[in-house]
Amino acid sequence: QVQLVESGGGLVQAGGSLRLSCAASGTGFSINAMGWYRQAPGKQRELVATITRGGSTNYGDSVKGRFTISRDNAKTTVYLQMNSLKPEDTAVYYCAVSPRSILLQLQGDNYWGQGTQVTVSS
Repeated sequence: QVQLVESGGGLVQAGGSLRLSCAASGTGFSINAMGWYRQAPGKQRELVATITRGGSTNYGDSVKGRFTISRDNAKTTVYLQMNSLKPEDTAVYYCAVSPRSILLQLQGDNYWGQGTQVTVSS
């Protein structure tokens, strides 16, 4: 069974930092793309950041320059370093992995974590 274990969410004040982690296990396939999406109350799920097996990254416009995505050397754990947090970053953050070369939100073979809450106070 595929399992994605997320950690690092919590409550921080505006301007602060937070680091999310997501460890994948039991996939039975080579993970070639990993990433993070988020969903705020009343809004659609949106791209935060993705990274390919080769290290190519892609960021949502709202987080560019503030967030950084990275992987461990085994390419089974993905991290999201969030700096200069704003109240509008408040959302449930979801980790995802894919056997495909890129990670897209609507792909049917993505595997998703349960989500971790990030709340930023003003």
